[in-house]
Amino acid sequence: MHRSRLHVMGASGSGTTTLGRALADRWSVPHADSDDYYWIPTDPPYTRPRPPQERAALMHTMFAPREAWVLSGSMIGWGDEALARCEAVVFLSLDPRERLRRLEAREQLRDPWQTVDVEARAAFLNWARGYDDPGFTGRSRASHEAWLRILEVPVLRLDSAQGVDELVAAVLRWEPR
Repeated sequence: MHRSRLHVMGASGSGTTTLGRALADRWSVPHADSDDYYWIPTDPPYTRPRPPQERAALMHTMFAPREAWVLSGSMIGWGDEALARCEAVVFLSLDPRERLRRLEAREQLRDPWQTVDVEARAAFLNWARGYDDPGFTGRSRASHEAWLRILEVPVLRLDSAQGVDELVAAVLRWEPR
């Protein structure tokens, strides 16, 4: 695959940001994560979402019009304008147990002394566990699958149990049609 406007998506903890950054570095193009636009910068982070119109406007101003980029994360329900510019999508999946193990390890690295609100961390991990539940009303595998079915761009599905180098190689070998 050549430099393009690529969206890398999947469940929290599946490696979308890691793969997105690696591909952007490989192609020497900008990388952004949907969280960069969804959340207002706060301390602690991820506590105040931006209104949807502000997210979309910020993304349009700062990122979306560029010739090529890699965008990781999920924007279902608010990022349609940027997503309409995508030329292809990579969808990462991962065994739920491994995904949750990665998330818990990441949270421990971010705050080894657990100084961040323990209840907020528990709520986040509980939310992340809901992804694979077909009845979950938040960001879920079911909502991602439904969105992927209506896309008019090629979709590459990868198991992110592979290392990042293998994932990058798979994307670079891909010839979207």
